[in-house]
Amino acid sequence: MITIMSHTNVQFSVASHLLAALTLYQGEHATSTMLAQSINADPSFVRRVLSKLSKAGLVIATRGKNGACALARDPADITLLDIYKASEAPATFAVHTYPIEAMCPISCHIKEVMAEVLKKSQSDFELSLSDQTLADITASIKTKY
Repeated sequence: MITIMSHTNVQFSVASHLLAALTLYQGEHATSTMLAQSINADPSFVRRVLSKLSKAGLVIATRGKNGACALARDPADITLLDIYKASEAPATFAVHTYPIEAMCPISCHIKEVMAEVLKKSQSDFELSLSDQTLADITASIKTKY
């Protein structure tokens, strides 16, 4: 039996979108509803992501009728790795969890070998994210409009 694993986690890109919006709309009363409209997503989903960003010290959020959000740090001091970790997105790569077929030498060893390969890939990915800041991506966005 073949099962296709197709699950994409969007937490990191949504968190990046929210922080970019807060950067570009600094000084405005940024509510979760306004931010949800920017993403075209449900406000409750946006609030869950904002909660993670707040716990990580990237966002200051006030609740209630007049609640709003703002960046807690300068965009130049927030790396994409900070956002990635705050969003609690799963590792970019993973080894499959299908049972090992004892009669197959590939099946017996592929998980161990791929775990090392994917660990390095994840490390390289995170290193790349640490070299880019929220200020960098918002500057790129500004060049598009």
